[in-house]
This record gives sequence, C-alpha cells and structure tokens, in this order.
Amino acid sequence: MTEERVVALAGLFQATALTQQLASEGRCDETAFDASIASVFRIDAPSVVGVYGHVSAVRLGLRQLIAQLDDNARDMAITRMAVTVMRLERSLSRNRALTDDLQKGIVSAQRQVEHFGQNSAQVTKRLADLYASTLSTLKPRVMVTGNPQQLQQPAVVEKVRASLLAAVRSAVLWRQVGGRQWQLLINRKQCSMIARGLLTGSTLDNG
Repeated sequence: MTEERVVALAGLFQATALTQQLASEGRCDETAFDASIASVFRIDAPSVVGVYGHVSAVRLGLRQLIAQLDDNARDMAITRMAVTVMRLERSLSRNRALTDDLQKGIVSAQRQVEHFGQNSAQVTKRLADLYASTLSTLKPRVMVTGNPQQLQQPAVVEKVRASLLAAVRSAVLWRQVGGRQWQLLINRKQCSMIARGLLTGSTLDNG
C-alpha cells in the first residue's frame, strides 16, 4: 500500500462520509465538501495529492478511513457505500460512451465554476444532474439511507449526488494508482498506519 493509494482512498471515504452526513442531517463539513468537489475538476493534476490540493484537504477522509479499518469504530453504511462506489467505477470504466459524456459534462460544469464560483448552488446542481444522467444509470446503484425528511429536500439531494460524483472521481484515481479492493483486506494494518502518519503530518502542517 502506497501513500498515493491511501490519499485516493481517503478522498473516496471523505466523499462517502459527506454523503452520509447530508443524508442523515441535511448538512455536512463544508470545508471537506468544497475540497471533494474541487477534486472533480482537477482532471490533469500532476499528482494524487494535487487532485485535492493538499493532504489536509482529505483530513476528514483520513479519519474516516482509519475508523473503517478499526473493527470497533466502523460505520457500515459508509463502508458499504465506498465498496459500491468502487464497483460502480469498474462499470463506468467498461462504458466508453458514458465516460466521454461524464468528461464532457465536467468540462461544461467548469465553465459554470468560472461564472458562478465553485461553491455556488448552480454548480452543485449541474454536478448533481450530471451524476443522475450518467452514473446513476449504471449498476450497481449507490443506495443512500438516512433521514427521509432530509432526503426529500432538493438542495440536500443535489449535494448528495455531487458528493457521490466526487466519490467516483476518487475511485477512478484509486484504480489509476494501482488500488484494488482486495488490498484493503490484506493490507489493513499498513493502510491504517500510513493514514495515521498522513493525518498527523497534515495536522502539524496546518496547526
């Protein structure tokens, strides 16, 4: 397990944790949400860390990853969602036409970022619509469970879908750097150790 793979995994677990926060409470860690959404637009970043801007941008994800690797602290809803997203990414990789549509949609959304700003409701809605028209048509579908009242709010649903799009972005990155699902089972201790080191380093860097 390499640092690059752990950072990509942290990105995946961060986005799925945000999805779960939104589904349960109707709100989430906005700093982490902004970092996850930014990763969707960094298609040609020079490094894995560059996709997120800095290791500290996936601090929530590193904490989640450590918790998921610890049997006593695991949130099964987040674990299940992350595994489903990995499988969804594999379906996407076999569908060239849909991959092209997704990339074109992200480029189009980038123009809205330049106009409205990345944190705008317009950009979130565009990413949510893009998820609905592409990734949600593939199997397996990501099942999000939470508070039914929250999941009836259009603004919450849009942020949930935008977060899931960010999760798939991280799953693509994880596979690009050689990540495979079985590594999580075999290299759990090593993965947790690297994640703890990255988390400590990012905390020291940022005070």
